[in-house]
Amino acid sequence: MAAEESGKKIPLVPENLLKKRKAYQALKATQAKQALLQRKEVKQRKGKEIKFKQLEWFLHDSWRQLRDRVQLRRLEVKPHALEVPDKHSLAFVVRIESINGVSLLVQRTIARLRLKKIFSGVFMQVTPQTIKKLRIVEPYVTWGFPNLKSVRELILKRGQAKVKNKITPLTDNTVIEEHLGRFGVICLEDLIHEIAFLGKNFQAISGCLHPFQLSVARHATKNRVGFLKEVGSPDYQGERIDQLIQQLS
Repeated sequence: MAAEESGKKIPLVPENLLKKRKAYQALKATQAKQALLQRKEVKQRKGKEIKFKQLEWFLHDSWRQLRDRVQLRRLEVKPHALEVPDKHSLAFVVRIESINGVSLLVQRTIARLRLKKIFSGVFMQVTPQTIKKLRIVEPYVTWGFPNLKSVRELILKRGQAKVKNKITPLTDNTVIEEHLGRFGVICLEDLIHEIAFLGKNFQAISGCLHPFQLSVARHATKNRVGFLKEVGSPDYQGERIDQLIQQLS
């Protein structure tokens, strides 16, 4: 057995094949090293991008909070900004700005105005208290005094009521009579008249109405400059609010 084992020859590998194997192993090692370096670079790049975005968000939020403080300071210095207009008593308020990163006071005021969604609108009675709320959230809303035609269009096209925690379109007079009949409102015309001319039950009836969710063109969020040029910037619009209602109702 020992003689047979000693007689066996170890097969020789050609030199050119050994060189090819060695070159292939070196190539694989180089590729693995490059892949590892690329993964590290991607991680570092992503980390830098995340830090940059966080810094950008922080600066953006800080700027918004600074603007809110400046706005409140202006109200203290210029109390005449809270004066109530003489001719008008009904306002329509539309939120057209995001409130990410704003001060807590602005967030609470937006919630009290029931403008939780962007491009939502509500009717309000003009009083010193409501004017103060509007001045606080002035950089994020636009508002003005609608005419009877605008009030009618909004209620007929976008009118909704919250009934038993469900949002119901105001398309049936029986629904209106059932839930607003105690206020003497039994049809859409009664509802329009009560809102437009500020009836004695305006607060209760407007509270029953769900905030109007306006129709916004698809390009509004993408082409912000063009959209603001069409509908105007945030702030007081006066009677020009009718044009905005026509475009978004």
